[in-house]
Amino acid sequence: MDEIINKVGQSGLIQLDLEELRPTGERVFFDLAPCLFMGLALKEKDFRAFVQEHDWTQYQSKHVAVGCSADAIIPTWAYMLISIQLAPYAKTTVFGTLADLEKTLYSSVLNQLDLSPYRDGRIVIKGCSKESVPTDVYVHISTLFQPIVKSLFFGEPCSTVPLYKQKKTV
Repeated sequence: MDEIINKVGQSGLIQLDLEELRPTGERVFFDLAPCLFMGLALKEKDFRAFVQEHDWTQYQSKHVAVGCSADAIIPTWAYMLISIQLAPYAKTTVFGTLADLEKTLYSSVLNQLDLSPYRDGRIVIKGCSKESVPTDVYVHISTLFQPIVKSLFFGEPCSTVPLYKQKKTV
């Protein structure tokens, strides 16, 4: 009987699972909609009273997206005021949706990623994950890796989609 050879293992491919880079911590959406007067507008006096009475400690060490689920015009200062209140407690605060928060968290990690282990490598960006990885993250990692790697693939080492191959210089 012939010996089974692991060709994937011998290929020299380096797999990067973006899910492993996902920052830990609870994500929450701070919705300004309940603060609206008649669901339409923000009344400054009432809003400031809410800000004073609200328990901000509940956001301790959480990643917070601040936005409004209602179709209302919210003055910019209101978002600023909320971010100031969250600053001593929240690990991260962004304006937008939970999806925007996830993109921001990943972007921060990718911008701090040590790229040296991937230099001149044959890199496979893992395509399947348990947690959803935003498409923006795949685009971001592609732009980071393209100038430094020999080749870039998407998928699993046994079934990859080629994305980039460095041109050979003579």
